[in-house]
Amino acid sequence: MTVVRHALQTFLSLTLLGSLPLLAGADAGATISQNKPEKIRDNLFLLEEAYNQEPGVIQHIQSFTLQPRTKSWNYTFTEEWPVPTDRHQLSLTVPASNPGEFGRSGVGDFLINYRLQTIGMGGTGRLAIAPRVSLVLPTGRYQTRAGRGGTGIQLNLPVSIELGDHFVTHLNAGLTATPKAKSQSGYSASALDTNAGAALVWLTRTWFNPLVEVVHLTTQEIGDDRTRSRSSNFIVNPGLRFAINCRSGLQIVPGISMPIQFGGGTRGSVLFYFSLEHAVWKPR
Repeated sequence: MTVVRHALQTFLSLTLLGSLPLLAGADAGATISQNKPEKIRDNLFLLEEAYNQEPGVIQHIQSFTLQPRTKSWNYTFTEEWPVPTDRHQLSLTVPASNPGEFGRSGVGDFLINYRLQTIGMGGTGRLAIAPRVSLVLPTGRYQTRAGRGGTGIQLNLPVSIELGDHFVTHLNAGLTATPKAKSQSGYSASALDTNAGAALVWLTRTWFNPLVEVVHLTTQEIGDDRTRSRSSNFIVNPGLRFAINCRSGLQIVPGISMPIQFGGGTRGSVLFYFSLEHAVWKPR
């Protein structure tokens, strides 16, 4: 329980430290929306929506997933910036994890992400498409399976479709190629991982949304005996998200969900989500 308690304390501390300066010093003139409350728009838990950041608005995202039975956890921090409009977006993703009671905490492979808003600029229309390409850096230790051991390229295609005024669906499909992935003993071989998923969000209120995500992941593992095997993981993730819309334009979105994994046995987890979205400059 010490590892779990320490991980939760770290998540809450980072959340508090990130919130206080924004709550205290947000610029009242640099609002995201001056006329009406912002909808909860780009806050999925496991999948990716197809909405780039608005001009002048950045987002800080944290998620923490805990598996109570094994006491394992995963933490992810993502920072998203428009460059300088919502046509182009850059972001950085920093993961960390602990495999369980007898494991060791460590960072994973960092991702430097670029996303192009091909359809749906300015939040107009009911269809949005924003393909992403990411450079995967080998910052995680492959010896503990926290990283792949080699530089990779990740591609993902998110599509978001508004289904009338009360529902929106998000579709994802992608892959990660690592030409020189390593086994725990250091043997190198190419590896190809895949991801696909769909989400349905019920827009009951501007400040409250139930949602469900369905995700399918495959991972190509490199064995020390120089063989390659593929594992498959299917996840169903029902959850709730909430919005606190401040007059300054700061939007705070906490969320909670219960991911259920199928593959190698059924496992339940709890996921905590926290996002801060605010303006840092006034677009022309």
